[in-house]
Amino acid sequence: MTKTSSISIATTADVRELVELVNSAYRGESSKRGWTTEADLLDGIRTDEESMMQLINKAGSTVLQYRNEKGDLLACVNLQDQGEKLYLGLLTVSPLLQGGGIGKQLLKASEEFAKERQFKSVVMSVISIRSELIAWYERHGYARTGETKEFPSSDPRFGIPKRELQFVILKKEINQ
Repeated sequence: MTKTSSISIATTADVRELVELVNSAYRGESSKRGWTTEADLLDGIRTDEESMMQLINKAGSTVLQYRNEKGDLLACVNLQDQGEKLYLGLLTVSPLLQGGGIGKQLLKASEEFAKERQFKSVVMSVISIRSELIAWYERHGYARTGETKEFPSSDPRFGIPKRELQFVILKKEINQ
């Protein structure tokens, strides 16, 4: 029997691989091989082992991981319970595999997760000048809410901004 790619819930045993994947996709030279890089916007790392461990262990937080048939970690996403809403963050695909449909599969799995748990909507925050990323989410049914949030520029855990940044909030209705 051939093992295929799979999406599963990450555990603390996956932390080191998750941190490596997320940082490779968002920051530094390796991230520039994909289209989701933040390297031109932010310095520093995107996450560390302590932060990832907290996400995995936090009540109401789930990290989904996507692994290929060999067991290699290719993508992940963090989902957090916010009452009637499910917050989607940290959607990450290996920079070398972006554009191949893995992100779409993980997004769909996240929405199924939300439906199964009776969340009314999925929400996320995206850096406002990431127009190509916002457009990708809009093509998948997400809409701008009109709400914005300031980027936590005084907290280096999120990166060190190279310019003033803010988030736009996107939302998709799931169970109406």
